[in-house]
Amino acid sequence: MFLSLGSRRRFSDLSESEILALAISSEEDDARIYASFAEKLRPQYPASAAIFDEMSKEEDTHRQRLIENFERRFGKVIPLVRREHVAGYYSRRPVWLTQSLSLERIQSEAARMEEEAAAFYQRAAAQSSDTQTRKLLGDLAAAERKHETRAEGLRVQYESSEAGKGEKESARRQFVLTWVQPGLAGLMDGSVSTLAPIFATAFATHNSWTTFLVGLAASVGAGISMGFTEAAHDDGVISGRGAPWKRGVASGIMTTVGGLGHALPYLIPNFWLATAIAGVVVFIELWAIAWIQNRYMETPFMRAAFQVVLGGSLVLAAGVLIGGS
Repeated sequence: MFLSLGSRRRFSDLSESEILALAISSEEDDARIYASFAEKLRPQYPASAAIFDEMSKEEDTHRQRLIENFERRFGKVIPLVRREHVAGYYSRRPVWLTQSLSLERIQSEAARMEEEAAAFYQRAAAQSSDTQTRKLLGDLAAAERKHETRAEGLRVQYESSEAGKGEKESARRQFVLTWVQPGLAGLMDGSVSTLAPIFATAFATHNSWTTFLVGLAASVGAGISMGFTEAAHDDGVISGRGAPWKRGVASGIMTTVGGLGHALPYLIPNFWLATAIAGVVVFIELWAIAWIQNRYMETPFMRAAFQVVLGGSLVLAAGVLIGGS
């Protein structure tokens, strides 16, 4: 009867047997999700994978307790009631979407799952007329709330261990290789390589709009080129630098942003005002590059600043000289 309606039911309209059936299927789903988290993390983060292995086992224990309660009250035939059958019921990400999540996002997703499960059990307990069932649902609500605290405690314990410290360093390294390094290369290319054509056009034409169009074309073209180059030259399998599309996106976007930074001021009709603002933007861009190098690549700040500012100044001077000749 439940499945033949062809539409979702409201939670308040569910019978107690349907609520228990929904809880059973939800615990089964969550156990599988935690197991998939563990499998994804195991190669790089075995300590964190152990946390999700334990959480998966606990969800399975909850399912067994719910089944025992259901059989005591309603028999052995459990109706198929799932999340998608109930309007307003909390959802879960498909497993294939969770495969792309980082360690931090997986931890956040698990915390959200536990919070939603606790709220469900609290609401379900309020609708139950059976004393034992109400107690069980209340206990499970408390258990779900403790899961987050317990997982946090395990996480702190693991992170203080050698394995945990190694995982943290591995995660940082992966972030740098996948996002920071390609993005920094793109920002440097976009900020520095577009200086010459933009300022050469500016001083050759003294026309803000023409300069902006050249800057826009140079920035977008460089972004597309850098993005495709980064994604195509290394599939990340041997180097371990991460998914090509992620690196391509980081490099392409930051290249475009780097060029647009000193092209956008030329939307101002007053040529000299636009040029003055563009010069300030260039200064900010170069120092931002130096800061990123120091923050993530551990390059001494003064050395990074000297290299970037010197290189940018030479390119800028070349553009101005060529444009003014």
